[in-house]
Amino acid sequence: MTKERIITAILILFSIAFICIAENFFNPYTVRILNNIAIFIILAASYNLINGVTGQFSLEPNGFVAIGAYITALLLINAEEKIFQFAIEEPNAFILAIHSNFITALLISGIVSSVVALCLAFPVFRVRGDYLAIVTLGFGFIIQIFATNNPQVTNGSLGLINIPEFANFYWTGILAIITILLILNIVKSKYGRAMKAIRDDEDAAGAMGINTFKIKTSAFCTSAFFEGVGGGLLAVLLTTVSPDQFTFFLTFQLLIIIVLGGLGSTSGAILGTFLVVGGSEILRFLDEPMTIFSYTTPAMPGLRMVVFSVILILVMLFARKGIMGDGEIGELLKKLKSGKK
Repeated sequence: MTKERIITAILILFSIAFICIAENFFNPYTVRILNNIAIFIILAASYNLINGVTGQFSLEPNGFVAIGAYITALLLINAEEKIFQFAIEEPNAFILAIHSNFITALLISGIVSSVVALCLAFPVFRVRGDYLAIVTLGFGFIIQIFATNNPQVTNGSLGLINIPEFANFYWTGILAIITILLILNIVKSKYGRAMKAIRDDEDAAGAMGINTFKIKTSAFCTSAFFEGVGGGLLAVLLTTVSPDQFTFFLTFQLLIIIVLGGLGSTSGAILGTFLVVGGSEILRFLDEPMTIFSYTTPAMPGLRMVVFSVILILVMLFARKGIMGDGEIGELLKKLKSGKK
């Protein structure tokens, strides 16, 4: 067994042990933050696969997260509750009939998101660069508008409430670990090497015999699957879903996470999630009144985001390629060890 695999095994065992004790050791507020971090690790790692590893500047995550959240919610809410909630129009007969357990709902959410991504890939990958970003950005808006203007399917702007709460830290944490392991294996496989080749030079990759459309579509569908699952977990964590939750801000937040951690680095996506999602909560005290040398300052809502933004700017000034660059933690440890020698 190589040292890299030993380090990976140790990190997995430590993560599992932490998940097992967190629910009983921490207070409900901290556990909720940990749930949020675990879900965003799934979303950031999957988004990094298409944006960082494959190098396709896509701005679609909020659309696939919305699909996953709505499908999971509709599958978990029973028929009686749907009739009670749908106030604008009566629910569609198909929407009224569908129902499943939690795991099946997550799998269906991921599969539907992946199928939508497959259909979207044909027009989307006809363009590159900034044009790709614009097309995928439009997809997110389309999903949000669809959710608002089809009350017989989604209950429109009122959204869905009373979604069964399944998202404890055991579920979110274990699913985050599974997602990370699967994505790391994809990145290290021949498909991952092809994705990196496309990122570095798509024309050269095509000239070397790589089917660039197939590889980009595979990365896009895989990313969409995990984003759909992450959206489902978000729905059962918040127990409510509405179109306003899936604006471009969600995509922008994920983009900050993967750029801060390092485009192309799964370890960086994890680290970036802890810094962005966890860091913004740690700095929450800045919004409240503070006593400094017997002087009490008034409450300043929004100050934490100002401080957080300054910290992000300073980090990016000194780490132009993100904290981890495009490498993983095992590679970083090897470099540090060789540097000492």
